[in-house]
Amino acid sequence: MTVTKGESAREGADDNGDMTGGTGDGAPGDGYTPSERRLARERHRRARARRATAVAALSTLLTAVLLYLVVVNAPGWPRTKETFFSAHYAREAFPKVLEGLWLNVRLLLICGAAVLVLGMLIAVARTLRGPVFFPLRVLAAAYTDFFRGLPLIINLMIVVLGVPALRLQGVTVDPVLLGGTALTLTYSAYVAEVFRAGIESIHPSQRAAARSLGLTNRQALRYVVLPQAVRRQVPPLLNDLVSLQKDTGLVSIGGAVDAVRAADIIVGRSLNYTPYIVAGLVFVALTIPMTRFTDWVTARTDRRRAQGGSL
Repeated sequence: MTVTKGESAREGADDNGDMTGGTGDGAPGDGYTPSERRLARERHRRARARRATAVAALSTLLTAVLLYLVVVNAPGWPRTKETFFSAHYAREAFPKVLEGLWLNVRLLLICGAAVLVLGMLIAVARTLRGPVFFPLRVLAAAYTDFFRGLPLIINLMIVVLGVPALRLQGVTVDPVLLGGTALTLTYSAYVAEVFRAGIESIHPSQRAAARSLGLTNRQALRYVVLPQAVRRQVPPLLNDLVSLQKDTGLVSIGGAVDAVRAADIIVGRSLNYTPYIVAGLVFVALTIPMTRFTDWVTARTDRRRAQGGSL
């Protein structure tokens, strides 16, 4: 039996659920008519999505109810509720915690900018080529190894408590400035490794192509390598920024009145730990938008990489 070209085209369109005679969006009058097979597939896909959403909502609700029953039926729940979830102390602590949070936000902005600059300089120093830069590479590697290995809390104690003990002329003893310095020293080591990984991920042909066009090594690094490296490393950099935001609360060990210290003052007076819960929730509320933005940037970068686009 002979099949004409038109019949073959119609059968193929029916099997694939598409017609080449229209724009493909199903708008009236565009010549497109979805096949029954395609409509059935779309109905099945929507039904499966509804079932998945219902199952997820039900399982989440059951888990929440189960956890609630376990907690409220615990023998020590009444005492725990009074000590950690007092509405009276929450109302008292909230405005003071918010006032102290402004210090954490300022530390995040200033230290974040300083960390990016210092981390970039250290990363560039570690990637410099040539024997003449060997001492600089060694110093940069020693810096990153030391501060990545040193716990942040110990670094804060050394800087915040140790520097004033030296009684150096012209050196500040402000716990906010000293705490910010300690945060910058530690996080610069982590960010430097992120930048270095981005620089080394750029294929050597990029630098070679820049050199063949007449750019110097410095120009190739500035205009070709670094822009690509920074774009690739945006998600991990944002993750470090989220961690920095949380760790700004550690400056309270030197006496700086931030959100954590404001809560600690009320706890010391009342012997009720609800202010700590309030401070924790405030930090969580500040961190969640940053975390979701980081996830969005990461997903966007992954999609571009999967499609072969520029990062």
